[in-house]
Amino acid sequence: MFFRKAAGAPAWVIAGLGNPGKQYEVTRHNAGFLCLDLLSVRERVRLTRLKFNALTGEVMLGGERCLLLKPQTFMNNSGEAVGEAAAFYKIPPERVLVLFDDVSLEPGNLRIRRKGSAGSHNGVKSVIQHLCSESFPRVKLGVGERPNPQWDLADWVLSRMTDKEQLLLREACSNALCAADLIVRGRIEEAMGKYSR
Repeated sequence: MFFRKAAGAPAWVIAGLGNPGKQYEVTRHNAGFLCLDLLSVRERVRLTRLKFNALTGEVMLGGERCLLLKPQTFMNNSGEAVGEAAAFYKIPPERVLVLFDDVSLEPGNLRIRRKGSAGSHNGVKSVIQHLCSESFPRVKLGVGERPNPQWDLADWVLSRMTDKEQLLLREACSNALCAADLIVRGRIEEAMGKYSR
């Protein structure tokens, strides 16, 4: 594709949000983890180094060295790892790309934003808190709305996806990685136009 092994100091953090542990692997809330897992398989990058309380790996993406980050703090404290990594490498929020699930989008869809509020997403709230900024780009991965509004939102996002939903999410993740390449190149408007739906 367009990735290769990285060398030098990272210029970007790319964080996929989720929960650690086998019981969460194919739940809706782990869409961000699944996206980075897809990248690691494609590029033979091992996300096994524990640093900043996260599983990390490095790739060249869009001509820039990128630190891939899967926080191991559980979703609600994701910002601890993201903030620590960004501070260590002196990476500004504008160069921290966050990938996460969004219940307002259908599976297979994604939405790209330059910045914004957290909405109801506790992982993003934590990232905002620890970066002291809402000005970081993000890719929202659709996981579908609750079938019934009476369902508890936490129960819904921690539920397992169907086989069909997993296939749709993999397609969205593939598009998200192409969008990430454009974002890192400074072409976020192009990424929005091409991949947001």
